[in-house]
Amino acid sequence: MELDERFMREALAEAEKGFAKGEVPVGAVLVFKGEVIARAHNLIESLADATAHAELLCIKNGSEILSNWRLLDATLYCTLEPCPMCAGAMIHSRLHRLVWGAPDLRCGAHGSWVNLLDIEHPIHRLQTAAGILKEQSSQLMKDFFKIRREENGASFRRACDIAAE
Repeated sequence: MELDERFMREALAEAEKGFAKGEVPVGAVLVFKGEVIARAHNLIESLADATAHAELLCIKNGSEILSNWRLLDATLYCTLEPCPMCAGAMIHSRLHRLVWGAPDLRCGAHGSWVNLLDIEHPIHRLQTAAGILKEQSSQLMKDFFKIRREENGASFRRACDIAAE
């Protein structure tokens, strides 16, 4: 647990970088043999790319560093429960373990909305740990969406309220 919290703090630092850029503050780090080998934060707005999630960017960078798409011995730490797209990438990349912080009630794929990661899969099943530094991860999201509501007015409120729950 202590190790999980240490690496989750690094993921939170990535999320804060995204926050500073106006991105939804999701951060991720990929750990291999006890060392962070890749780190990323959301770049959806910056790249105008709906697939530029922190988890996918981290998986891609880690695969390049290891020269292998199979991440059999790697653990991904992410501040937010993964969406179905990211959960699918984790399964396909044979990620060993996922540790995440805050639930995502609108798109979470580990039980908050759907549950893709606990279903028996014919190829691979990754280990998971949920709710690590949940409060810090949730607060960062709440703070981000509060600022966005203030900047963008009432029309933005509904989407922000759902995302920050």
